[in-house]
Order: sequence, then C-alpha cells, then structure tokens
Amino acid sequence: DLYRKVFVFRKDPNDAYVVLMAKLEQPLQNFTVCLRSYTDLTRPHSLFSYATKAQDNEILLFKPKPGEYRFYVGGNFVTFRIPEGHRDWEHVCASWESATGIAGFWFNGKPWPRKGLQKGYTVGAEAAILLGQEQDAFGGGFDVYNSFSGELADVYLWDTELSPDKMRAAYQSLRLPPAILAWKSLSYEVKGDVVVKPRLRE
Repeated sequence: DLYRKVFVFRKDPNDAYVVLMAKLEQPLQNFTVCLRSYTDLTRPHSLFSYATKAQDNEILLFKPKPGEYRFYVGGNFVTFRIPEGHRDWEHVCASWESATGIAGFWFNGKPWPRKGLQKGYTVGAEAAILLGQEQDAFGGGFDVYNSFSGELADVYLWDTELSPDKMRAAYQSLRLPPAILAWKSLSYEVKGDVVVKPRLRE
C-alpha cells in the first residue's frame, strides 16, 4: 500500500525505472490510466509505458515538453495541450475506447476535448509495464534523455473507461473501483535509483 507515498526518481538523466506487475487475463478493448507527477524537467520524458512484444508504445503517457502530453495507443498518438503550470503536482487520466476510438484526457480533475485514436484496435495483454522510462523494445531499449526524474504517485490502470465522477474521485484521491493496477495495492519492483518516500504535500 503506497497511500500518501511517492516514488522519487533521484537523478537526471537516469537509467532507473519501476516495473509494475499486473494480472491481465485478456486484451484490453477499453482502459483508463491515471497518475500524478511532480518534476521540473523541461525535456521530453516518459511517465507510463506499457509495451507488448508486437508494439513498444501499446500504451504510453509521454510529456515531450512543458504544457503538452502525448497519449499513445498501439503506436499512434494524440496530443493534449495544457496550461503551463506553476511547477506543481500534475494529475492526469487518459482513457480509451476501442469501439468508438475515443481518447479522453483529464488534467487536474477537468476534462479536455476528446480526440479520435485507433478505432477498433485491441491492446495486447502480455505486457511490460514501466514507470519512468520509455520502452523502445519489450522491457528495455531505453533512451536516458526520455527518462523521468522527480516524483510519481497515485498510479492506476483500469480495464474500463471511468465515469466522470470517478475521474474526479481519482484526482481527489477518493475511493475508486477495483483496478488492474492500484496504488493502494501495487505489486512493483524498483530497478536502479528510485526511492519510496512519504508525500511532502497534497
């Protein structure tokens, strides 16, 4: 249970990452991924990387520069532009639905205009799921200049598209439905220079 805790990625650039173990019974037709990050990086960095042997960017949350997020499904991506913040915690949720190809994006509890992405696609189940690095090969192929440094928390992955009230609940750290990956019952393995510490502030 990592409630009120964070992963601190201490170095920039670094070769550290966290492997997340998920029990995926079947491929994903829908999903929602949420996380909270805190960094002063201005270069590109990866937050959440879900790779299969067939596709290294099966699901990817990537920040190419301040004020912009890229959300990948099956190797294709859409871009969501956000107001440049005051270097504070940023909470993002990205959702996707195969039937409509609708990609949703919530930033600090507010929805952004939805976009179209990979209609009819299926996300593979045999996955390597990493925090802090972008995979260019299954479980590896890192570029240190896409690595994350800073603090990560509240990582979740659901095999459904969350309702708007649950999206807001994720932002407020309230009760959430059972998840494939849940911060309060996370199965993970730290590789390299990552430290678990209490969260300093909300």
